[in-house]
Amino acid sequence: MSNPAYINAAIRSSREYEVYFFMKNKYVRVYYTPGKSDDKILTDLRLISRSFPALAAAGKPFAEHGIDCSFDTEGSEAYVFSTKYCAYIDYAPGTIVDKVLSSPSTIAEMFPVLKNTVFENGIDSAFRSTRGKEVYLFKGNKYTRIAYDSKQLIGSIRNIADGFTILKGTIFESGIDACFASHKEPEAYLFKGEKYVRIKFTPGSSNDTLMGEVRPILDAWPCLRGILPVS
Repeated sequence: MSNPAYINAAIRSSREYEVYFFMKNKYVRVYYTPGKSDDKILTDLRLISRSFPALAAAGKPFAEHGIDCSFDTEGSEAYVFSTKYCAYIDYAPGTIVDKVLSSPSTIAEMFPVLKNTVFENGIDSAFRSTRGKEVYLFKGNKYTRIAYDSKQLIGSIRNIADGFTILKGTIFESGIDACFASHKEPEAYLFKGEKYVRIKFTPGSSNDTLMGEVRPILDAWPCLRGILPVS
């Protein structure tokens, strides 16, 4: 039997202060409140295949295996990753009329710049930068930044602890299970196992700050009690 899962991936919604959390082949949609703990469940725990029928019909493992990683782009569009596959979708917030905008393909086909890197066969997590069309990608203890429109690397592939010095000595220096950029810029939420932290990030430098301590997810997100972990 597989281990219970906390948060495997997240999509920051185009609707302010809403986020999708994915756990295995299921998800919830949450209204979150940075710095507070009065979040609300907007869509209860459901199968991905139920609310993302177009993605489920795409023929790749997104609905059965689940979503490993995602990041939002324009409007209600996002890249989603499952194992070594990637698709570009319109997730249609609050509806079940999602659309696959770019047929699923391998990560290396969708983002050739990631070929022959640690990201080629799967990406653990990602969040949008506040700079243009840049995004941070994480895999194991490594990270990089890419421009998702031109699909070019920005800088090199580095250790998380070197680029995010505030994460040195925390559980996140060895990897990040899921993350998303907050609607309150320039902040991001990072998740690993049963813990999370909120950071203020500074693209292109390492002057990031922790917005509080590394804490149990369920302490700060009480609306997820009874949902997490997902078996």
